Amino acid sequence: MSAIDFSTLTIGDTVVESEIPLSRASLVDYAAASGDHNPIHWNERFAREVGLDDVIAHGMLSMAAVIAPVAEWLGDPGAIVDYRTRFSAPVVVPDAETGSPATPTTSLKLTATVGAVDPAVGTARIDITVKSGEADVLSRTQVRVSA
Repeated sequence: MSAIDFSTLTIGDTVVESEIPLSRASLVDYAAASGDHNPIHWNERFAREVGLDDVIAHGMLSMAAVIAPVAEWLGDPGAIVDYRTRFSAPVVVPDAETGSPATPTTSLKLTATVGAVDPAVGTARIDITVKSGEADVLSRTQVRVSA
């Protein structure tokens, strides 16, 4: 059960702000876990040959990284009843010029705000903005949560 008292939420409240670092090692770890070994996620030459600026993060990795802090705020991932987004720009993950491949070279910056609340039913809609650098990389990101 969610630890959030929905009657205290107000439209426009910021409930989560987070910055999630990503590195090339993050991409390798995700590829191993998901089985998605597409070379656009690890091979610069291939990524450039297909028209990308550099290696990019997996879309599902970006989605998972963004929902994790919201689930933590809720106190119960089972309180998430719907999660949707649009991929609006790739998350470029450059190679670390110094340090190891695990050195973060980009990040996802998210701000989650209350978009709607129905305390009688015990639900809320959380709207999330997600940027990497100045680019909006996920758009129309919404999470419906239940008490």
